[in-house]
Amino acid sequence: MVQTSTVITASVATVVTGILAYAAYFDYKRRSEPEFRRGLRRNERQKVRAEKEDQKAQTQLQRQKIRLAVADAIEEGFPRDPSEREMYFMEQVSKGEVLGADPNTLFEAALSFYKALKVYPSPGDLIGIYDQTVSKQVLDILAELIAADPTLKLGTNAEGATVPNMPPTVGLD
Repeated sequence: MVQTSTVITASVATVVTGILAYAAYFDYKRRSEPEFRRGLRRNERQKVRAEKEDQKAQTQLQRQKIRLAVADAIEEGFPRDPSEREMYFMEQVSKGEVLGADPNTLFEAALSFYKALKVYPSPGDLIGIYDQTVSKQVLDILAELIAADPTLKLGTNAEGATVPNMPPTVGLD
């Protein structure tokens, strides 16, 4: 009778020989046939082009999602009473921190931080705090949310304007 180890060794040797033969054949075709090389380059270019188009489509979808989220948040409205604003701010920040821990909910986390930013009395200062405490992925999405909102004023006081005779605080690193 034939031992199991002999059968396994023969099978592995056959598979390895087949792989090596295919590699030698592929290398021979690549070196000797210009049309084969052109086909390889063409396939590579098509692959790169498809990846670029896919990335562009993903970017467009992300921007559309951001515009819709900002419009929904503005339409939903924000509290006017100072005590309600404070409670809403704390709720949104804690929600953003919890969602920011999960990589699958980064957009929702950024949206929560954006909503908190909308009710904060000095949004410019809060952005500095976010910069130190929030992950870069969430900050990137938050920056796009801020850019998509024409009503958001990033001054240092509640009215959205900078304090007279004081240098701006946002963007100074």
